[in-house]
Amino acid sequence: MTLEAITSPLLRPVRHGFFTRKGGSSSGVFAGLNCGPGSSDQAEAVSMNRARVAHEINVLPENLVTLHQVHSADVITLSEPPKTRPQADALVTSTPGLALGVLTADCQPVLLADAGAGVVGAAHAGWKGALSGLLEATLDAMEALGATRENIHAVIGPTISQSAYEVGPEFLDRFLADDPGNSRFFANGTDDRYHFDLPGYGLHRLRAAGVGDAEWTRHCTYADPVRFYSYRRTTHAGEADYGRLISVIRL
Repeated sequence: MTLEAITSPLLRPVRHGFFTRKGGSSSGVFAGLNCGPGSSDQAEAVSMNRARVAHEINVLPENLVTLHQVHSADVITLSEPPKTRPQADALVTSTPGLALGVLTADCQPVLLADAGAGVVGAAHAGWKGALSGLLEATLDAMEALGATRENIHAVIGPTISQSAYEVGPEFLDRFLADDPGNSRFFANGTDDRYHFDLPGYGLHRLRAAGVGDAEWTRHCTYADPVRFYSYRRTTHAGEADYGRLISVIRL
């Protein structure tokens, strides 16, 4: 079965893709294109899936780089494939043939490019990373490689939508303490619960930071089990583990 990758006109002609779970070799709760080495899926299946993605994006498997993601604001600048997975939540490069990948299952995968300057980036922006400045740190790192902020285009891929993202009052309080204006990203839910607009918040941070253009592909991971893995959906279903989607960009 062929792989399915969502792309955006904003990032073209830079090669990229927000890959869905379709077309992989994993089975069971991981059925499809699980690319997460941190999952309890069979290592052989994950390696095979990642090799298929590398082939699709036209790089050697060893040139497809992902991270040990820790919900931080840390960014790694790469000029060659690292020997081990770096611990961080975003990658940037100006090296052709090096593919940057992030793994998600509800968090925001954000792919960024200044095509004219030949600089790309990829960020795993969950609420913690976004709140602590990961997206701005990624832009800073791209500028250090020669990108110009107003020429950077950023696209948020499949992520959990506001209707599916229920949170408690302490979550709201944390965002209001950072900026009272963040209240606009919350809608009232049942009792003391709220619904948080993660992609809306991500777009706000990117646009406030001065990117040339930014958009969300408008795909909800929670709402579409055929195409996407979802940590929250897995939790609600009482399943033991979940697959990880991969989003990739390369020069």
